[in-house]
Amino acid sequence: MSTPAHLPTAHMNLCILENDDLDLPLAASYTSVSAMFERLFAQAGYQGRIDTFSARHGQYPDSFEAYDAVLLTGSRADSFSDEPWVVALRERVTRLLQDQHKLLGVCFGHQLIAHCLGAPVQRAPKGWRAGRQTYDWLGEPEHLGLGSGQAGRMALLASHQDQVLALPPGATLLATQPDCPVAAYALGDQVFCIQPHPEFTPEVSAFLLDKRRALMGESLYESCMNGLTEPHDGLAMARFMIRFVQYGLSLPALQAQG
Repeated sequence: MSTPAHLPTAHMNLCILENDDLDLPLAASYTSVSAMFERLFAQAGYQGRIDTFSARHGQYPDSFEAYDAVLLTGSRADSFSDEPWVVALRERVTRLLQDQHKLLGVCFGHQLIAHCLGAPVQRAPKGWRAGRQTYDWLGEPEHLGLGSGQAGRMALLASHQDQVLALPPGATLLATQPDCPVAAYALGDQVFCIQPHPEFTPEVSAFLLDKRRALMGESLYESCMNGLTEPHDGLAMARFMIRFVQYGLSLPALQAQG
C-alpha cells in the first residue's frame, strides 16, 4: 500500500518567528517571509494554524505553550551579532531549548539555534553560497521521498554568507556538501534545522542574486543564475519539516516522488 505524500495536520499549531522584512519588490509579490512559508506548507498539505510574530521588531507571543513547534526564518542579519533584537532572540531560543519546545530553523534560524546550542557560527570560509545548491541527504531517503537504498541527493535554493562550522553537541547531521558541511541537522526529536531555503522560488533567488551581483562576482553570479532553471526539492523538504513536528526522526516513510 502506498504511503500518502502528506498526513493530516489539522490539530497542529505553528508559531513563526519572522526575522526579516522582504524588500519592496518581493513584498509586492510574496507579502512577507512568513507568507512564503505559509504558502509552501499549504502546498505540502499543512492544515493547522500558523501565527506569526516579528522577532526583528520585538514581537513575541505571550506564551509558546499553545504551539506544537516554533519556526525561525532566515534574515539578512548575522545570528551571532550584537544587534539588540538578535540578542533578545537568542535569549528566547535558549529558553525554548531548555524547556524542550520543538524548534525548526531555516538559514539564519538554523545558524542561531546552532549558536545557542554551542556550535561555532561564522562567515563561510568559501564565501557566498547562493542559487540552486545540491546536498547529500544523510537521513533516511524515504523520509524525503528519495527512494530506498543509498542516501539521496537533494537540491534547494540557498542564499548565505554565514554558516554553521561544526555540528552542535549531540546533534545528528542530516545534509551536507563540501562547501557547507553542516547543511541540516537534528537534535533528537526536538530540533530540525536547515541552511538553504525550502520556501524560496527561483524568482526570489534571482532577485537576491541580482542584488548581490557585485559582491559575488560575475562568474559566480552567472553560474548561480543558470542553475535556477533546474528543479528543487523545497516541497519535499516542507513535507519533511511538517512531519518532523508530528513524529520527530521516527516519521513514517514517504513514497518516492516520481
